[in-house]
This record gives sequence, structure tokens and C-alpha cells, in this order.
Amino acid sequence: MLNKLLEAVTVMLPFLLTLAVVVVGLGLANWGLKRRWKDDPDAQFRFQLIMLALTFAGLLAVIVALPINDALRGQLLGLIGILLSAAIALSSTTFIGNIMAGIMLKVVRNARPGDFITVADLTGRITEMDLLHTEIQTEFRDLVTVPNLYMVTQPLQVVRKSGTIITAEVSLGYDVAHQQVSRILRQATEQAGLGEGFVQVRELGDFSVTYRVAGLLEDVKSLISARSRLRECMLDALHEANIEIVSPNFMNTRALDTNMAIIPEKSHEAPGEEEKQGEDIAFDKAEEAASIEEVRQSIETIAKQIEALAAEPPDDAEAMRSKLEKKQAALLEQLRVAEEAIKASETADGHKGS
Repeated sequence: MLNKLLEAVTVMLPFLLTLAVVVVGLGLANWGLKRRWKDDPDAQFRFQLIMLALTFAGLLAVIVALPINDALRGQLLGLIGILLSAAIALSSTTFIGNIMAGIMLKVVRNARPGDFITVADLTGRITEMDLLHTEIQTEFRDLVTVPNLYMVTQPLQVVRKSGTIITAEVSLGYDVAHQQVSRILRQATEQAGLGEGFVQVRELGDFSVTYRVAGLLEDVKSLISARSRLRECMLDALHEANIEIVSPNFMNTRALDTNMAIIPEKSHEAPGEEEKQGEDIAFDKAEEAASIEEVRQSIETIAKQIEALAAEPPDDAEAMRSKLEKKQAALLEQLRVAEEAIKASETADGHKGS
């Protein structure tokens, strides 16, 4: 009896020792990694990935140490291999799809960091374009991570850096001549700082006419503020022309004197400090990304110019080459400082969030 007990203990001893080593090792690894990266919120993914790999390795070691015959051990290892292969196969479709979509976005280059874009119902400015995802900063300053596969399978609208059309609509009564409305609204586009202003009649309703006023905005960085500014100028221009922005139905049902116009009195307040544009607050990270992208494009342009000088006579090209290399070095230093500033800002935001 004692011999059988000793024999059983001898058979189970390697398995028990392996199990103990795996459990203690995983516990020590968990404690050590958490202690090392406790002040780094960005290290959570690395921690989880390392612990997953160590757990899988420990599971294999326990299976190898099981006191079973080689055939059964091979079947268990084969089952784990099949499950792992199935998991990789199911997840690789989306994973590889995002990589291919990221390469497509890089090759096509129809959108770059800093650009205003609209994808489906999401509007904002691009802050990062990685191999697997694109980060977009909305007008509320939020950062939205979008898979690249979604970017290429949805209609992607990119605001051109050379300018875009700003529009606004207003409904006015039939008692106002459309020629007068067109003239006043075109003046509003000029006051709003838009070029090439034009007015369209969009709809003839039962009680009012819907007009659309549009103009060319060349500084696309102020897109949101320009839309608000256009509506403000429309409001001021129509009120100065003594035109009410209310429907006849409203005029017929209000309990006021029929000669009273719904126009506010002209304000005599002294202009205060210049109001900060919404873009300066909402798109801070996108603006930094746009600046970095511009520096990178300048570096690429200078590199091409230096390559082109190789075909020139050495005496003629030496001075120009030296000048371009100094400018390139300065831009590289500027790029390094800007990237470090963004990393420091992201780290500070991570600490605040935690």
C-alpha cells in the first residue's frame, strides 16, 4: 500500500511542481509588472498582452507535465492548437482588412492629419492616421477612434485646403421681393468675409420662401466660426433692411400691433475683447497634427530639391545644397520638438483621466 502511494506521489510530483511554479510565476509577474507600470496608464495594453502570453505558456507547461500517456497529451495540445488557429483566423479578417485599408489611405492620400472630414455622420479634423485606425477630433474636442476599414467603406468627404463653400438658409415671406433678398444676402456674405457670394431659391412653401446663401471660405481652419459669422451677418443685414425673419403665419397669430416689427433695437454696446474662435478650443490636437504634417511635407520637398541638385554642376549647387541642408536640419529639429510636445500633452491628459 505504501509503495503504491509513493509511486503515485512520484508520478504526480513533476505535475505538482510545474503547477506550483506556473502559479507562483504568474503571480510574481503580475505583481512586478503592475508595480513597474503603475504610473503609466498607456502601459495597460502591454501588461495585458504580456500576461496573456505568460498564461498561455504556463498552460502548455502544465499540459506537458500531466501524468498522462503521450497520445492523450498530443490530442490536448492539438486541440489547443486548433482553438488558437480558429481564433486567429476569425480575427485576422478584420485585422488584415484594417491594415490594407490603412495602406490604401496612405497611398491615395486624399486625407491627411489636420484636414476637416466627414465620414458617415461623424465630422471633425484628423489628428492621427495609423496603420489600423484613424483618430478624429470633433468640434466638441472629443477624440474618436475610427477603424481604417470603416474609413474606406463609408463615403469620405474632405474639405479642400484651397477653400470650401459655406451655406445657410432662411425663410422669408412672399411680401418681400426676391431681388431685394438676393442683394441683401450677398452683402451679408461680403460682411462675413466670404467670396463669390450667391443666393438660391430653395423652396416655395405655403407661407414662406426658403433662400440659401453661400460663399467661398478660403481659410478652412475657421470653418465652424465662419458658419456662425455668416448667420450673424444675415441677421444684421435683414434687420437693417427692415425685413422680418418670421413667417406670415406667425405674423397673423401674434397678439401684437399689426405695424410692430419683430426686429431688435440696434445695440449701442461698446465692442469688447475679441471672442476666441471655437476652432482654437475644439481642434487643439488637430491643429498640432496639421502643423506637424506641414513640417513633414516641407522636409520632403527639401529632400527632393537636394536630390535634384545632384544633376547640377558641383560648383553651382554647393551653396544651394548647404542652404537647403541647414533648412532641413532646422525643420527636423522643429518636428522633433513638436512631436515631443504632443507626447507630453497626451501623457498629461492620461494622468488627469486616471
